[in-house]
Amino acid sequence: MSTTPSIHSVYLAIPVLSLIILIGLLAACEDSEPDSLPDILDLEREEYRTWNSFLGDKESTQYSSLDQIQTGNVHELEIAWTFSTGDLVDGERTEIQANPIIIDDILYSTTPLKKVFALNASTGELIWMFDPFEDEEPRSRGVNRGVSYWSDGEGDSRIYYVAGPRLYAINADTGEPSEDFGENGSIDFATGLDRDALDIEVTATSPGIVHEDLLIHGTRVFNRAPGHIRAFNTRTGEIEWIFRTIPYPDDYGYDTWPEDAWTRVGNANSWPGMSLDRQRGIVYVPTASPGHDFYGGDRIGKNLFGTSLLALNADTGERIWHYQFVRHDIWDYDPPAAPNLITIERDGEWIDAVAQVTKTGYVFVFDRETGESLFPIEEVEIPPSDLRGEEAWPTQPAPVKPEPFARQEFREEDVSDITPGDHEKLLERFREIRTDHMWDPPSTEGTLIFPGFDGGAEWGGAAFDPETGILYVNANEMPWILEMVPIDADEDQPASMGERIYALNCAACHGADRRGDPRGDLPELTGIEERMDEDQLRSVIRGGQGVMPGFSHLSEEEVDNLIRYLRDPEADDAEPVRVDMNQAPQVLYSHTGYNRWLDSEGYPAVKPPWGTLNAIDLNTGEHVWNIRLGEFEELSERGIPQTGTENYGGPVVTAGGVLFIGATQDEKFRAFDKSNGELLWETDLPAGGYATPSTYWAEGRQYVVIAAGGGKMGTKSGDTYVAFALPE
Repeated sequence: MSTTPSIHSVYLAIPVLSLIILIGLLAACEDSEPDSLPDILDLEREEYRTWNSFLGDKESTQYSSLDQIQTGNVHELEIAWTFSTGDLVDGERTEIQANPIIIDDILYSTTPLKKVFALNASTGELIWMFDPFEDEEPRSRGVNRGVSYWSDGEGDSRIYYVAGPRLYAINADTGEPSEDFGENGSIDFATGLDRDALDIEVTATSPGIVHEDLLIHGTRVFNRAPGHIRAFNTRTGEIEWIFRTIPYPDDYGYDTWPEDAWTRVGNANSWPGMSLDRQRGIVYVPTASPGHDFYGGDRIGKNLFGTSLLALNADTGERIWHYQFVRHDIWDYDPPAAPNLITIERDGEWIDAVAQVTKTGYVFVFDRETGESLFPIEEVEIPPSDLRGEEAWPTQPAPVKPEPFARQEFREEDVSDITPGDHEKLLERFREIRTDHMWDPPSTEGTLIFPGFDGGAEWGGAAFDPETGILYVNANEMPWILEMVPIDADEDQPASMGERIYALNCAACHGADRRGDPRGDLPELTGIEERMDEDQLRSVIRGGQGVMPGFSHLSEEEVDNLIRYLRDPEADDAEPVRVDMNQAPQVLYSHTGYNRWLDSEGYPAVKPPWGTLNAIDLNTGEHVWNIRLGEFEELSERGIPQTGTENYGGPVVTAGGVLFIGATQDEKFRAFDKSNGELLWETDLPAGGYATPSTYWAEGRQYVVIAAGGGKMGTKSGDTYVAFALPE
């Protein structure tokens, strides 16, 4: 029996409407007489029939030409297999955010505790599992979103992924480390960042991308490590090229920073993944904001290449073009997902383009080769900052089309009245903080961040349908309040070393008041002296725990001072640290943490929708449809229309006319009609599916698999992968 759909069946599966669209597009192109359809419209491409790379293919389309599951039979889906990783830890919140890949009927992915495994893709039976931290405590925690695959075509096949501070190469057949890669199968992932001596913390949440014999990788960095892009040799682990996102004196963009920034400023890293144009040999890399996220008084300037999209020569790492979405980013508005490589029709011509979704709800669309925007972009004037030492950049870019897929304004009339008795209290708070502008700079009285630190788009990415040119993206509309606090509240009363270390390293997650995240994602530290002794605290600070990284860069003296402050802030009698403003620029502010603005029942302080799913035609820039994604059943029972929920994890779109997505806080997995957003099927997952699903063909069946790892937004943790298929 054939293990892949025939050409005949794939083309029969193209919806009639899509055929009409294609015929119309071809007719429009008649004058230019193209030789053939663009490669991206060839639905018989191998990449569209399998799921052999993170987010489906190296173009990050999140699309499949499989059509066994269609709009007419998706309601018949049943569980085909489940696989429990065995990584649930009592009393600890963990997650699985991984998007599995499938190679030759074998599924590869990761567990909550950073193990990597291989399963029979049709049965879910375990083939092998590799644990890089076996018998180690504390072991590395945090999230992982997937793995990379490389083969030499002659029997050497490898899985690459980052666990903790090391990059591993694992034999894809045996699950054993490839001993000729680095040191017995792994390398120190900080290698080549030029600050190795500082013992900096460097890891990765998203997998790298393979180009021939290169593994091109981004990072997640802590403690102001630089986020340079590196290409590793897939056989040896040696660095073949490096692109410095914080430029050195002779590099392009150096003049957009203070002269010494390259020696001390960090971040500008690529954490969400990247995309590869294999024919042109161009890798497209989204980058994060420079550190610190919300104060830039120590890095005055545009700050290239922070919060940008880079187009690099995949062979050499040389810059071809770039676009900066936010100049001097002080909002953490960095692009949250790998860009989609797409082909669209414009004035009778096919254009290869790259589309980047953003946290602010924009879709930027550029010509892949030139970086020219395919829709007009306007400059928006920005209010100045009133923080000591800060200089906000005066303008920021905003595309005219497509229109934003998330609200960018929050007015008084938008204050929620969902919870009885809360409206006036929320309205009072609204009037106390800065709410005039999406680009209001951070402030000590509080600045509204909307559509949010994790919205519009987030790391689940967008799906692009090459049949129609439609982009599908889910979005959050969650208000957050960013409140800055001076590290030295009074110049005559400087902070102690312990207080300063806490403000710079810990307050962002645990809050200036040490009370953590109200939804339980990050624990409060008040009373920590009753739960941990000094040795336990030291172990967590050094090695990390849960989603917290280890702070290995701190000296013993700094750790001692931090422990003293955490155990008794009032009695912290260490020598105060005075800031000399005549010396190098200093970080003068921290903030009270990442604070969702919620009502007394835990619902967002803005009127719904809180989560949406959107379809946008990138040929024209027009929206096709949008719906609310997710539901709070308790609100529906009170007669409140569907609100949508906060959501994490992206969509997958198929030639069968179906869009699959988990992501929602109600812990469901859903299928929608891609043409109109109609709900076709839904099911409960054992834990929230906060990951992008994968769909693939194995042993004559089309499967859809999603990681049910839970753990976000206060929901329970899980350790299960669930695969669905039609009845045999």
